[in-house]
Amino acid sequence: MSGVPLRVVSYNVHGLRDDRAALTGLVRDLAPDVLVVQEAPRRFRWRQKCAALASETGLVVAAGGLPSLGNLLLVSLRVAVRRTWCLRYPLTPGRHLRGAVFAEGAVRGATFTVSGSHLATDATERPAQAQFWKEELEKLDGPVIVAADLNEGPGGSAWRMVEDGLVGSAVDEPTFPAAVPSRRIDGLFVSPGVTIERYEIISADRARVASDHLPIVADLLLPSS
Repeated sequence: MSGVPLRVVSYNVHGLRDDRAALTGLVRDLAPDVLVVQEAPRRFRWRQKCAALASETGLVVAAGGLPSLGNLLLVSLRVAVRRTWCLRYPLTPGRHLRGAVFAEGAVRGATFTVSGSHLATDATERPAQAQFWKEELEKLDGPVIVAADLNEGPGGSAWRMVEDGLVGSAVDEPTFPAAVPSRRIDGLFVSPGVTIERYEIISADRARVASDHLPIVADLLLPSS
């Protein structure tokens, strides 16, 4: 099948509180072109901490961190980043402020936009955040890649809202908690026209100690521009 290959990994890294060497070693071995991170550094010295994570994984910072409230995009040197922006969801009093990160990129002449987010743990708050994010996603043209910790499974309203009009995967394996996975709450979706060649939840021993979520790796084929 023709197209331009792009490997994307989506990973909630639990604030880098677990086995850092296992985490960075796993990401290096997966060798993504794009790493979509949830729960990345977003507070004191967040720039240095995000840069250190990028260096340890052999990637570079594209966008995110504090401006997107812990959502971070790291890319390999294969990817040319053309534009980035961040989105913050309306704050529910007493809850955490959350948001999303976006980047337009190109690889071997093929263009794409990638976005990552981390939706609320509160079931009454999540759908409004999903809708706010979805409205921004629907403004995008061309190939789109969307990855998130949705904090709910495929049957939930927020998951269905985000996935609407996009293509997911039939892989139905749990991603959380990593040590003994029982819930599938992390997802990766692409726009029609992007081919998913591989979609895998990494559940090796190293992944179970690297974070409290298991990572998703997707090998994609982008349509040639």
